[in-house]
Amino acid sequence: MTTSNRGLNTAPAVLVLEDGRTFRGRAYGAVGETFGEAVFSTGMTGYQETLTDPSYHRQVVVMTAPHVGNTGVNDEDPESKRIWVAGYVVRDPARVPSNWRSRRTLDEELAAQGVVGISAIDTRALTRHLRERGAMRVGIFSGEAIADEAALLARVRAVPQMKGADLSGDVATTERYVVPAIGTRKFTVAAVDLGIKGMTPHRMAERGIEVHVLPANATVEDVYAVNPDGVFFSNGPGDPATADHPVSVMRAVLERGTPLFGICFGNQILGRALGFGTYKLKYGHRGINQPVQDRTTGKVEVTAHNHGFAVDAPLDGPSDTPYGRVEVSHVCLNDNVVEGLQLLDRPAFSVQYHPEAAAGPHDAAYLFDRFVSLMEGQRA
Repeated sequence: MTTSNRGLNTAPAVLVLEDGRTFRGRAYGAVGETFGEAVFSTGMTGYQETLTDPSYHRQVVVMTAPHVGNTGVNDEDPESKRIWVAGYVVRDPARVPSNWRSRRTLDEELAAQGVVGISAIDTRALTRHLRERGAMRVGIFSGEAIADEAALLARVRAVPQMKGADLSGDVATTERYVVPAIGTRKFTVAAVDLGIKGMTPHRMAERGIEVHVLPANATVEDVYAVNPDGVFFSNGPGDPATADHPVSVMRAVLERGTPLFGICFGNQILGRALGFGTYKLKYGHRGINQPVQDRTTGKVEVTAHNHGFAVDAPLDGPSDTPYGRVEVSHVCLNDNVVEGLQLLDRPAFSVQYHPEAAAGPHDAAYLFDRFVSLMEGQRA
């Protein structure tokens, strides 16, 4: 990526998809060029949390909400220490933010962090195109980076695809750190960071859990060195088919019978650990308005998603695995994609979406309580 920082500008910009379709608009954020996988997010709020979610590493996010940037950028809501999206696409950016917590404009923040974006394009048409053709490689070029479209298209097609990408090591912490329990410490959890969001350990800390966040390459010995009551596997970017090391660590946890909880990438890791395959969705689920049914209760929840891969597990009843029986506990009502797994003979479960939901609905917050119940049961 090459960039130059500017304020709000009217420099020309062009978005080029790998199938040759192009959209012309204005630069938004940094001016230069960037590449990634084009995906769309249906959230109407929470853009700051989206931008700083490590799961969006190497992805160019298209916002379906037409007006973005109204509340500016503050210093309280980031989910990590930086913006992770590879590029940003909006239709009508706010000219002046209005919020009591705002410290700067979204355009200024994107430019300061070198994130190349584009505005003033028909994001509805782009979203429809991605829904019909699927997520694909894309490039955004602005200012002096704009060149002959054939040359730009060739550069887009030379970018590595998301399938087969091993990315969790790019975004995970390199050093262990601890998030202390809020109030009395009741449990200790080892959290394997595959791209963890800041709100996740906070949700556990609210329930009296001291969270030891470990690097993605943590070994089984590292996990049990903290004497955990439970083990957590986080969300993260990339293709789960490449995550052989986390799968081997999770299998060791399952063998010991330690209470286990995984979300998003962690759900896919559990699927692989149990012997199921994973596959790439046509355009994925991204946004804070996805309907999921908890099949254990029948309740339908509005949930926050960010995943382009899914677990290939049977929906018609429990399956036998080396670790006992497992069933699909949650399913997306839009397309029947597996959204959760639950072991029936061991204390382990996972969901494909984000129960920490910042920003977003809190329908699924009970899943952290379910994790606490597993640890209480094991201790008893």
